[in-house]
Amino acid sequence: MKRRLVSIILLLIILIISIPLGVYADMDLNVNAKSALLMDVNTGAIIYKLNENDRLAPASITKVMTLLLGMEALDSGRIKLTDKVMVSEHASKMGGSTVFLEAGETQTVEDLFRAIAIRSANDASVALAEHIAGSEDIFVKMMNEKAKSLGMENTEFYNCSGLPNENHYVSAYDVALMSKELLKYDRVHEWLTTYMTDMQVGKTKSSTQTMVNTNRLIKEYEGANGIKTGSTNEAGFCLSASAKRGNLQLIAVIMGVNNSKLRFDEAKRMLDYGFANYDSISIGKKGDIIATLPVEKGKAQEVELMLARDSYILLPKGEKGNISKELVLPDMIDAPILSGDEFGELVVSIDGKEVDKIKLVSKANIDKANLFNMLNRTIKSYLRGR
Repeated sequence: MKRRLVSIILLLIILIISIPLGVYADMDLNVNAKSALLMDVNTGAIIYKLNENDRLAPASITKVMTLLLGMEALDSGRIKLTDKVMVSEHASKMGGSTVFLEAGETQTVEDLFRAIAIRSANDASVALAEHIAGSEDIFVKMMNEKAKSLGMENTEFYNCSGLPNENHYVSAYDVALMSKELLKYDRVHEWLTTYMTDMQVGKTKSSTQTMVNTNRLIKEYEGANGIKTGSTNEAGFCLSASAKRGNLQLIAVIMGVNNSKLRFDEAKRMLDYGFANYDSISIGKKGDIIATLPVEKGKAQEVELMLARDSYILLPKGEKGNISKELVLPDMIDAPILSGDEFGELVVSIDGKEVDKIKLVSKANIDKANLFNMLNRTIKSYLRGR
């Protein structure tokens, strides 16, 4: 197969739309916190930052990573929501925020997820960690490995709950990275946005724990859909807050403020700024058909290529610029082809500067043609030419 890559102009007309110039917000925002960050979820662009790489105690914001590894295990089939988890002595002895699980009682994985996301329960966090990894220590190693894979350079986890330890720290930027990753899982949104629910605990399930979401923005802020609060004497009051309006979804991280009300007020102020000053423009959705390529020696003579993921551009409101899309494709593809195989990419530029590059994948399987297929195709070609 000829592999020479050629550039094909996808759009003949240049769309005149806004362009992100610098992407950082006006520093007059003056967020009252030790550290803060406002990030666009779709692109990862930073709109506002304050001491975003400082290593600080995160308290229960730690549980964003616990939930993330839990969702990965659920998505891969390693665990199921209906799994029965026996609570260990170690899990039952967790201090701080808990749902008062007893050693020896059983809870479903789903109820543990709910307790972590809504009550911020330390005992449920450890019980889930032990179910996934066999021990909290092994789970913490998994947390640190995941942090490295996400580019979280100023993070070190010592436990899965966020209980104080001098070797346990996260930066605001790293909180945003793991929060962004967690939001990719649709199922977790159900628990993150539940304001109040009950849970039966104890060996005989005779005790009812009424769980109220520690993130009050779920009830108070338009579009709020997560994520996690945290507070200890060492960490102060912390929050990773997310909200979505239209295509624009934002994460506001607040760390190290001196009271609970202030963390919510500052997060709302950051989110208000983002929604007032930025738009998120959709370039294309995962599965959109972008191009068709000829197939050499395949049962089908061409294959449709589709976007491997969604693509958006973050745009300041009211500014102008030129956006263009360009395909980079091979001349032809050899069969056999599997659905999801990568062939080329869509390159998005603004004023000539590349801002996104999305892989294109095959929509369908195409087997290699046999002798009968080739003969039949030749005959049809001959007849059409008469």
